[in-house]
Amino acid sequence: MDKVYEGKTKDVFKLDNGNYLLKFKDDVTGENGVFDPGANTVGLSIDGIGRQNLKTSVMFFELLKDAGIKTHYVSADEEASTMEVLPAEPFGKGLEVICRRRAVGSFIRRYGAYIEEGTPLDYYVEMTLKDDEKGDPLITMEGLEALGVMTPAQFEETKELTKKITKIVSDKIEEYGMELYDIKFEFGYNGGDVILIDEIASGNMRVYKDGKVVDPMDLTDVLLK
Repeated sequence: MDKVYEGKTKDVFKLDNGNYLLKFKDDVTGENGVFDPGANTVGLSIDGIGRQNLKTSVMFFELLKDAGIKTHYVSADEEASTMEVLPAEPFGKGLEVICRRRAVGSFIRRYGAYIEEGTPLDYYVEMTLKDDEKGDPLITMEGLEALGVMTPAQFEETKELTKKITKIVSDKIEEYGMELYDIKFEFGYNGGDVILIDEIASGNMRVYKDGKVVDPMDLTDVLLK
């Protein structure tokens, strides 16, 4: 296999059949040795977290497959912490799509003068350009079109897919007596189709129970029981 990309939490290899292999690492994002899913740097390693993130992703990808939603997921080897995926082109140099069900985090930091923390949001979707140095700047549909990153039709398709996927993830989390406040996805395109790529792990979502945020590590343990 040829390694084509080395990421913070996953490495990517090209397979002979044209697909790709994601190797999940035990490295996690954070600062000064403290785990922080929103950080842009590797902060520490946690033994076994790569396999746990893979298992969580597989659980959600299988739910999406049952719902008829296209993703890059093909299969997984949980013991090897690897996932085979379809080839997909990213939008631009990478685009993050956030779906918000309640007002927390950066949403409150930006708009706190207009809304109270925890206020319900109706599956509000926003997109940011992946750029660690610039802090992943927020961008509009018009901006994406002007930069040649995404067409208005792709924007609308991605937004609707994001809402559908968030609803499926949210419903699953509610089965455990918890509530999904927001979640971050990545999308790409394969053969003209917009598809979900990357992972669906606890570190990419903010979940609350009894009014308190659930630590991503604890959330993973609950989902995989």
